[in-house]
Amino acid sequence: MLSLVIGGARSGKSRFAQTLAAGAARVVFLATARAEDGEMAERIRRHRDQRPAHWLTVEEPIAIGAAVERYAGGCDLLLLDCLTLWLSNLCFEKSGLPQAEIESAAQAEVARVATAAAASHIVIVTNEVGCGLVPETPLGRRFRDLQGFVNQQAACSADWVYHMVAGIPITIKQPEGRP
Repeated sequence: MLSLVIGGARSGKSRFAQTLAAGAARVVFLATARAEDGEMAERIRRHRDQRPAHWLTVEEPIAIGAAVERYAGGCDLLLLDCLTLWLSNLCFEKSGLPQAEIESAAQAEVARVATAAAASHIVIVTNEVGCGLVPETPLGRRFRDLQGFVNQQAACSADWVYHMVAGIPITIKQPEGRP
């Protein structure tokens, strides 16, 4: 099963995603953030402190498809946090390539994650980037557009999609026949 938790910055996405994992005995937390400065290192530390100690944390900033395939079969739930930081890492890593190749690589990784959801419940956290201002730079607009396409792909593959607004989850997609 695949669940997507989407929302703006500080909307409660990660906190809610962790509640989806509350009943699972074996949880893998796939972290995509990189501690590239002191502020980010502190954010990562706070996030780590908020997770149960028995969860396995796997740090993988780029190869999320391979990581999900490796761990999904051995856990009850895999929480990938977050798709936006991952995409930023991927874009930086592949910055010398044409935009179409970056898009293709991103779509392939998301497809691998979605396929691996047959082995375990996978919860993906991502930012909604389409509700804000239009980015000022061409690079910002390309990233926003690519994040929007990646989010659409993940949402299309997902069984459940939750939109977070001010800490409140709103179910926007669920399997047929479910309340």
